[in-house]
Formats: sequence, structure tokens, C-alpha cells
Amino acid sequence: MAKRYFNNIYSKSHESDLCVNDKFWKDKVNSLMQLVDQNASSSSKNTLYTGTTGIAYMFYHLAISKEFKNNSSTYLNKAVKVLKIKENSFKQKKSNQFICGDAGVNAVNAAIFNQIGDTKMAEMYLKHFEKGVTICKPIDSLKPGEDELFVGRAGYLYGVLWLEKVFGKKIIPDQDVIDICSTIIESGRQYSKINKSMFPLMYSYHGKEYLGAAHGLCTILQVLISFPCFIKNEQKAMQDIKKCIDILISLQTFTGNFPTKIQELGSKQRPEDDELVHWCHGAPGVVYLLAKAYLIFKEPSYLECCLKCGDLVWTKGLLKKGPG
Repeated sequence: MAKRYFNNIYSKSHESDLCVNDKFWKDKVNSLMQLVDQNASSSSKNTLYTGTTGIAYMFYHLAISKEFKNNSSTYLNKAVKVLKIKENSFKQKKSNQFICGDAGVNAVNAAIFNQIGDTKMAEMYLKHFEKGVTICKPIDSLKPGEDELFVGRAGYLYGVLWLEKVFGKKIIPDQDVIDICSTIIESGRQYSKINKSMFPLMYSYHGKEYLGAAHGLCTILQVLISFPCFIKNEQKAMQDIKKCIDILISLQTFTGNFPTKIQELGSKQRPEDDELVHWCHGAPGVVYLLAKAYLIFKEPSYLECCLKCGDLVWTKGLLKKGPG
């Protein structure tokens, strides 16, 4: 029996053989949402990652989903209600942190108030979100390791991308985006040089050189190539980014997975029965970088790696631990 995942009983099936009962799953979602709603007030945090803002985002996401359009107003009201649970603990101390800090709180508040038509409140939270720019731009303003997704510059830029999609407009000026991206590049170059990394850009988080999506290299690279205003004029940076991607795909295992961190290369590589096929670590997170890189660089090898990731996730991606 697999240690980390449930065996996929449909692994040999064709798409036409699969039948999805929409009503069954919608009823399951609605039932689960009632349970979450009942327990939301017990959350000790207000962050997007593990707090009330994440719960509010869930209700917001359901409210704007066409699959749940009949419950849209109900879920939107729940989103607003959950936001109010921790509104008095909102300190604006971590205005650059999207997943684990106030940038995420500001972004979700802005989106929800925009959805209910309260443009004044939405704009207020957008202004709060913009405060993260001044923290992200200077290279010495954040601790080493704070270029990543959860607490760092990359996360803030993902927040910018999401808000641009929600509001259909620029959230911060292009020059601010370019400056933050340039800081991330310089930070990666400095770390790589000091630590003699095989990658021209490398970053560490709590002393570990992660490669995956949660704290690692791949989401940093992905966000850098997601801003046309940056990539069109930064040829040297793009060369470094592409070299990083090329090195990364050279590390893809025969199963289609990736090491979680540099410290697991060579003789320290995890055995196949203990590999992490998680969004945080492994192919399920790296595939997003590879797909974006294929669209930007048009390298067939990137698409081939994507397909290997997909095959692996289909086989080993149903985790016993949950989302991963």
C-alpha cells in the first residue's frame, strides 16, 4: 500500500469512462461550508494561509463561481461576516506578506468589498495593499529568505497579479513591479554567488534551498516571468531565469517528480516510495512554472516536462494528508 497517497483506481481509465455526479459534489461542498462557517470564529489568526481571511476567500471564490451561482449572495454574505471576526486584530505590520500577512488580508478585503459594490472600502484596502511596495523594493529591507511566496517579495507580486485580474486594472505602477523584480533577481544572484550554487539565481528559506512551490525557486521564477513590463527589457535577467529552468528540468526524476530542495540531490535523494508529490514540494507545484515557461520561451522540452508532471500527479497525487 502506498505510504503517502491513495492508489488511483482510475489510472487506466479513459476520460470518457469517468462519470462525475455534479449534484453529489455540490451537496458535499455546501455541507462542508456549513461546517466551516460554524467554526470560523474559533480561528486564532486572520491570515490568508491559516486564518479567517482564507475562509473569507473560500466563500468569495464560491460566490463568484458559476457552479454555485444560486448560492452566490449567501456565500458573499458569509465572506463579509467572516472578515469581521478578526477585523480588530488587523495591525498592518506585515504589509508585504501575501499568504501569511497583511498584504493578503488587504487583497481579499478589497476583492470582497468590490464584489458587494462598496467601492470606497475596496479602494481603501487597495491603498493599504500598496504599502507593501516600499518594503519589497530595497534589497536589505527584508530578512534573508524573504523572496519566496509565503512571506516574501514573490508572494506580494502574486497578490498584484491576482488583484489585477479581479479589478481589471493596474494595481501598482509598472516601475514598482520592475523594481521589485529586479530586487528579487539581485538577491538571487548574490545568494548564488556567495553559496556557489549551480543555479545563477538561488534563494534559501530557513537555511534550506527549496525548489518547490511553497518556499522555493519555482514560484519565484514563475512570478518573474509573469510580468511583461519586466521581461521585455531585462535580457540578462531572462537569461538567468531560463538557465535556472533548464537546470531545474534536468533534475526531474524518471517518475516525473522533482527534489524538494538542493540538499536532497545525489545520494541524499528520497527513495521513490517516499517522494513528495505535493503542491508545496514536487511536480504539482513545479508544473505551473513549466507551463508558464513554455508559453514564454516556446521550448518543447518544457511542455514534455509538464506532461510528465501530469502523469505523476494522476498516479500519486491523491494525498492521504490532504491538499499537500
